[in-house]
Amino acid sequence: MNAHRLSVADALASVRSSPVGLATAEASRRLSEYGPNRVERLARTSALLRLLREFTQFFSLILWVAAALAFLAEWLDPGQGMARIGYALIAVILVSGLFSFWQEHRIEQTLSALQKLLPAKVKARRDGAVVELAAEEIVVGDIVLLEAGDNVPADCRLTESFGVRVNTATITGESVSKALETSPSDRSDPIHSKNILLAGTAVVAGQATAVVIATGAQTEFGKIAHLSQSESTAASPLRRQLAYLSRLIAVLAIGIGVVFFVVGTRIGVPFWQDFIFAIGIIVAMVPEGLLPTLTLSLVLAAQRMAKRKVLIRHLTSVETLGSATVICTDKTGTLTENRMRVRELLIAGRRLSADSLTGSPPCEGRRDFMLAAGLCHDVRNLGVADRPLLGDPIEVALVEWARKLVPELPACRRVDEISFDSNRMRQSVIYDMRDGRTLFCKGAPEVVLALCP
Repeated sequence: MNAHRLSVADALASVRSSPVGLATAEASRRLSEYGPNRVERLARTSALLRLLREFTQFFSLILWVAAALAFLAEWLDPGQGMARIGYALIAVILVSGLFSFWQEHRIEQTLSALQKLLPAKVKARRDGAVVELAAEEIVVGDIVLLEAGDNVPADCRLTESFGVRVNTATITGESVSKALETSPSDRSDPIHSKNILLAGTAVVAGQATAVVIATGAQTEFGKIAHLSQSESTAASPLRRQLAYLSRLIAVLAIGIGVVFFVVGTRIGVPFWQDFIFAIGIIVAMVPEGLLPTLTLSLVLAAQRMAKRKVLIRHLTSVETLGSATVICTDKTGTLTENRMRVRELLIAGRRLSADSLTGSPPCEGRRDFMLAAGLCHDVRNLGVADRPLLGDPIEVALVEWARKLVPELPACRRVDEISFDSNRMRQSVIYDMRDGRTLFCKGAPEVVLALCP
């Protein structure tokens, strides 16, 4: 569907909807036909089977065979300590398998948290009235109402916009919020169109009314979630190398054991003594320390990467990622934290480090500059420990910096504002201050400086 290329009226008609929303009966019919608006979990192999799979990899099978041979040697010739070797080999297999299973299970639990990016409730128009619905009940054609702080529940075509800006980092990786408008777009890709709201993104400013054009697995967010749950069919380079090494070790161990058995037979060594000696040679040739060493090193690497918000679903992918020599990306937000910080300032023709001003009393000119950074914005204070401020990343960075330098902003009341838009390229806010009404303005340097006396 190319709803982004259509006018608002045509976009509504394409999903058989209207500005007053769907009738309840029609919405119920569509819900039963297309299913709930949620990211469905793919049918997965049971946890028990995945755990058993960790114990039956090719190298693990070699260790199992070596353990069985050790127990056989102990049974044929008790008291030689071969049983202890067998138990050690089994312990190695269990420890390595459990560590690998535990790490990948943790990642699976983290990936399931993608569902939390969708809101639980959303305001929508049904039968011409505004009602609050569970996000799962939203269907194609519903008219949803969004404002700053709301997560978008489904892919939508904007029908009304009042200073809307959206943080699309979860989908596109863009670090700067995007301003949206209702006019048709000529972009071939709806993801980058300025009239499309994507499921899982967040409205950081303004108010929006939009018509739902895709739900559940049909949304861009749903497609990403589907990919994150899909099983990989191609073996990683490390798995292929480990399989090759396992086969080589198996062939060498058996070959050397057979050679020693034949030599022992030729020189007259008794059969059972010769057989037990050959078993010992085969067991000794198996590097039982390789599997736990490899597994633990991969687990530690995966944990270090998880601290940097990089999730490794399959442990062997760590080595694959480490072998990369060139990484191509089309945007910075894909690889960065999607957080901005004030690093350097240009005040009165002087370049200053932002940290150099911390703790020093600002002069009058700098104080006005800091007040503008701390007051001229649309940032909302959520009061949440891990997400205290909501708004455009640039504005959040300026507010955080200003609050460090001026922790106690003067008592004032916002009277009026003109929001930032692509035509004015600046934002203006009027406050009632102690000395009277004051206008604070920020925006593109070439525009703001041209207005200065």
